[in-house]
Amino acid sequence: MPKAIVIGAGIAGIASAIRMAVKGFNVEVYEANEQAGGKLSQIEMDGFRFDAGPSLFTMPQYVDELFILAKKNPQDYFQYDKLEEICRYFYEDGLSLTAYSDEDKFAEEVASKTNSSAGEIKNFIEKSATIYDVTHKVFLERTLHKVKSYLHWDTLKSVFRFGKIDAFRSQHAANKSFFQDKRIVQLFDRYATYNGSNPYQAPATLNVIPHFEYHFGAFLPKKGMYGIVESLVKLAKDLGVKFHFNQKVEAILYNQQKVTGIKINETVIQSDVVISNLDIWFTYKNLLKDLPAPEKLLNQERSSSALIFYWGMSNIYPQLGLHNILFAEDYKAEFDAIWNEKTVYTDPTIYINITSKQIKTDAPAGNENWFVMINVPANNGQDWAQLIADARQNILNKLNRVLKKDLSADILYEQILDPRSIESRTGSYQGSLYGNSSNNQFAAFLRHPNFSSKIKNLYFCGGSVHPGGGIPLALLSAKIIDQELM
Repeated sequence: MPKAIVIGAGIAGIASAIRMAVKGFNVEVYEANEQAGGKLSQIEMDGFRFDAGPSLFTMPQYVDELFILAKKNPQDYFQYDKLEEICRYFYEDGLSLTAYSDEDKFAEEVASKTNSSAGEIKNFIEKSATIYDVTHKVFLERTLHKVKSYLHWDTLKSVFRFGKIDAFRSQHAANKSFFQDKRIVQLFDRYATYNGSNPYQAPATLNVIPHFEYHFGAFLPKKGMYGIVESLVKLAKDLGVKFHFNQKVEAILYNQQKVTGIKINETVIQSDVVISNLDIWFTYKNLLKDLPAPEKLLNQERSSSALIFYWGMSNIYPQLGLHNILFAEDYKAEFDAIWNEKTVYTDPTIYINITSKQIKTDAPAGNENWFVMINVPANNGQDWAQLIADARQNILNKLNRVLKKDLSADILYEQILDPRSIESRTGSYQGSLYGNSSNNQFAAFLRHPNFSSKIKNLYFCGGSVHPGGGIPLALLSAKIIDQELM
């Protein structure tokens, strides 16, 4: 039986292990941390449970597909609910909006409360669907780095429709052309942050992202986001995959341009295939030290990072939902601070995720578990101690102002995650959450491929390589490797 080793038990690594096991490989996964999940981990303390990383679940079919591939019933492993509300939005001028998953209801909400019309919303969502239709087969589900990918009829159709993807103006410029109300422009500009980019620079092709939510829907796993990891690890184990935790790989080994295995604790472990789920920067710098690194690829602009406060709150806040956004008044100034000044803006946009709104066991009765996040630059040696202290106070000031309540006394429990700890815990270079940014129209083509052109049977998956970051794209990176091995 051929052997495959997966380095890293992030969501893409687990998916790769499952796909390799289905192919008949003897699969072993080596993970440096004590648990699986990578960025998709959890925190449990004092009766509170937090999903530590990704908090929005879209495209559940890519998870279900893994169970179906293994000839298992997805419902036996993993359950989730579709959300009626995608997000609640709050603005400094007092406006609050609920983005309903029902397109007509959302359009009516916008039309009744802002200067934008229901027609504007529907036209935008239709444009988002068109971008998805043109791009998903070509840019998301196949490698961009082999000629064969372009020899499909659907690829040729997409090439002829390239102008439809709006690649030559910024996302913000496109959104200004769709909406009269600048607050709705801001609402859709925020989707650039889904892959750690800047809407004032990133191409309007990123307007594909709302299609994932408004067409396919937004969901919540019944056991929280970490339930995705637990269910996939169980599936992998049921297929015979072996997991090794607290095992840090030291090197990827190869001979005569063919992978031969890995080295760990000075021990050589042989393998026919190696798949690295580690950030591509660290894969080259730490595991492939003797292989010339593709410096152009590795030195591209990194995506933004995050500063997250996990707060156990001693009250219930009915004005907040599962997902909440409190917008900065000057959105451009916030992105200028992150991307040009490499600092944290004084009036940041705040995202709050409260899973105890729907999963009651995630907080003690009468309490809530707040995941409070702001976008920040990747770590370039900033004074994070000072930046975190200032940001915490600025976040509280904004929350107190918008929610009209002093929250500081309600915080019973606190943990903090910043770019430095994101790097140390998840192996993400500089703490960037999505590998490279998507701040130019060629970003999709500039991501590292899912295979090595120099070492046979060496592959790469996860958010730092093609097709990008986020759960759906990380799962697709594993699928692309599967196709390459067919």
